[in-house]
Amino acid sequence: MKKLDIPALEIFVAAVEEKSLSKAAERENLVTSAASKRVAELERQLDRVLLLRHGRGVEPTQAGVLLYQRAKAILRSVQLTEQAVQRFSANGQAKVKLAANPSTILQFLPAVMGRFLAGRSDVSVDLLDRHSYDIPRLVAEGTVDIGIYHADYPMPGVESYPFRRDRVGLVVPLGHPLAGRGELFLEEALDYELLGYFPRHSLDQFLAYAGTSLSRPPNVKLQVSNFETRCRMIREGVGIGIVPEAIARNYLHAMGLALLRLRDGWAERQFFVCVRSPRDLGGAAHELLQALRAPETA
Repeated sequence: MKKLDIPALEIFVAAVEEKSLSKAAERENLVTSAASKRVAELERQLDRVLLLRHGRGVEPTQAGVLLYQRAKAILRSVQLTEQAVQRFSANGQAKVKLAANPSTILQFLPAVMGRFLAGRSDVSVDLLDRHSYDIPRLVAEGTVDIGIYHADYPMPGVESYPFRRDRVGLVVPLGHPLAGRGELFLEEALDYELLGYFPRHSLDQFLAYAGTSLSRPPNVKLQVSNFETRCRMIREGVGIGIVPEAIARNYLHAMGLALLRLRDGWAERQFFVCVRSPRDLGGAAHELLQALRAPETA
């Protein structure tokens, strides 16, 4: 007996599930005649009638039911095999896909990745810059192996572990009326124009997150996502802005800026590292997860 053809099994499974060759063809991006030909060739190969054709569509024979059950298992095994191979780069090295938000990439990952990749010539990491709200979905869908996001609580649909904490502060130019304040609530700065990109990214999401700590929305003059660009805009007097404290300190002296501590509860953020399931990770991805979960070193 010749080996079973994977595309033929795919169209056969689709025909059984859709109860129609035309709908199966549409699902598999084929013309109906091509789908019908593949099923007919499968029947000739096995010398068995697999589908009964009638005016309402198709339905499997008893032999077809058995093949459908086995074919589903075969196709699932092929899918898992393809996913496993995709964990390696084109040259055969182990490859890990990691998604993280900009704050994580700048503040925390350089030290962790430096330690993890030291001496590992057989491992490569694809690092994707994404928003926190989108990262758990990418992990749950299997688009990336590991994700790092910030939230008040672990997100559903993925397995999350505490990673790091940080604080955001308010950055103003030296000489600004607020520059002499050591700390304040954001409410006290609402008379001044702010540069956008807040915790939770969009203004609407931020206002929902901040809750009753603000009596009115801030006056957002310009949306600026890049931290360095935001600080440069602040230096030029375009507005004041919220920046993670550890990142802001890199620009204070060089740009003539002051960092004020925000007393709002939302100014402290919890980051989580997440995976779909530790059991699904390849060796290199599992090792990276362990490196990310290791206690922070000085």
